[in-house]
Amino acid sequence: MTEETGTKATYYQYKLIKKISIPRQLIWSHITLPVIMLLFLLLAFSWTSVFLFALAFFLTLWVHFVISRSVLYIGGGTSFRKRWAFHRKLPWLGYMTDQYIGYSIFRRVHIHTLWIGICLSAVFILWSPPAFTVSLLFWHLWLIAPRLYILSWLTGERKDGMLKFTDEDASYYQQ
Repeated sequence: MTEETGTKATYYQYKLIKKISIPRQLIWSHITLPVIMLLFLLLAFSWTSVFLFALAFFLTLWVHFVISRSVLYIGGGTSFRKRWAFHRKLPWLGYMTDQYIGYSIFRRVHIHTLWIGICLSAVFILWSPPAFTVSLLFWHLWLIAPRLYILSWLTGERKDGMLKFTDEDASYYQQ
């Protein structure tokens, strides 16, 4: 393989197209939503809503993990294992990429997670208490909201770009 110089881009040369920063006010308002929802559940249902709220949080994290891993496994084999990990920091709480990732892969994973999670929450309507179903739907949308925020900023961009996430922003690159 010969190295090309000049105006042609090599494999490692990416051009920053868009840097999407997430404002601190948005993160703080995102943090206050679970408190407001918990107060609503306590007023609307009963004190046992606290336990159902916590259970729904952990179940939603697990469901997101399973859906994401399944979509990645079906779509690309096992090469994703080193690049995806569980994050404990906002706004990227949950199963998220650690390195550069293709925009199309990121989009596919999170669109599948969005719709499958909503469908699973709808299935729980039949067998679980209303407080649990509302909590499941809330945590699902709350966890996926920062990712949808990034996807909304990238509508209209080419699908062959790369994404890199840091604690405060997301960067979109193209070759």
